[in-house]
Amino acid sequence: MERSMKAGISLYFGSGAEENERIIERAEEAGATHAFTSLHIPEERGVNYAGDARRLLRRLRDASIGLIADVGPDTCEKLGCARIEELGDLGFTHLRLDYGFTIEQTVELSRRFRIVFNASTITRDEIAAWRAAGADLSRFSACHNYYPKRYTGLDIQAVRETNGLLAAQGFETIAFVPGDGRLRGPLYEGLPTVEDHRERADRLAFNMLELAHMAGTDIVLVGDPDLTEGSWSRLGQICAGYVDVRCNVRPEYSFLLGQIHHDRPDSSGFIFRSQESRTSLRPTTVPVDETASSPRPAGSIAISNERYLRYEGELEIARVDLPGDGRMNVVGEVDPRDLDYLAVVRNGFGLRFIG
Repeated sequence: MERSMKAGISLYFGSGAEENERIIERAEEAGATHAFTSLHIPEERGVNYAGDARRLLRRLRDASIGLIADVGPDTCEKLGCARIEELGDLGFTHLRLDYGFTIEQTVELSRRFRIVFNASTITRDEIAAWRAAGADLSRFSACHNYYPKRYTGLDIQAVRETNGLLAAQGFETIAFVPGDGRLRGPLYEGLPTVEDHRERADRLAFNMLELAHMAGTDIVLVGDPDLTEGSWSRLGQICAGYVDVRCNVRPEYSFLLGQIHHDRPDSSGFIFRSQESRTSLRPTTVPVDETASSPRPAGSIAISNERYLRYEGELEIARVDLPGDGRMNVVGEVDPRDLDYLAVVRNGFGLRFIG
């Protein structure tokens, strides 16, 4: 079973309609599934919500990009809606509610929208109150903040622990990675949920996969308003369910280059195990060669030879140092610059070998 990722962008109406049109077009090309925006950012003044904002919202809807939005009691007035339920017709799928909504209103809205709360501030009492009012918590989402101020972001382990607790209650979880193109003010230092991601904003794919597969985040969004060309390409790969990994392979196994392999959904901590290699991507036969029994340091690419019987042709990549095995031919290795991807490409996600 292959696994794609729910991933997306952030839009800020203060950027202007023309710039946001361009971002939406790039996001659609990349296959983004979601976009985040806020309708009450203090720095955004003079926005024509009833005109420009509504046009952009329709553009998102036409691109099949679900909208996660901060909304408040004045949102309807800004957008010219008579009732908050009309936001669904504009493409809103997730409402991150500001103050001013009762428990009963929240539960009622959850029947039309996913309701989003701050992952760091949800209390057990609130969850109990929603349940008592008849809420289906699978219609609720918990969104981690992004942190514009340096050194205020979270630790990846803290995100993982919070996500685990929320998932057990039925919540969908959302978090942010920083962009590496045009950054958002007023600080212009990136908008990550995890502080460590701020200094490696140029490693968009790794950051997104770490949040998804090591911290259990359901939707990963870019917090800043733009990406570099390379990162737009990486976002497209992430949305398609794979990431490029540089490698070196023996000439007789050059057919591996360009192939996409997906890890099994029951991931091993020791190896990446290709789902495709024994079917559509396997060679006809794999005779034992001189590399059989060679030690397999982390990153080694190996294929089961004829001695492995019905597993002949199965490709695997060592996540950790492994001993030699006479049933495995060592055919190449992942480039050291991409070794860390082996920790985060898991659970049905894929990688594509490139030279």
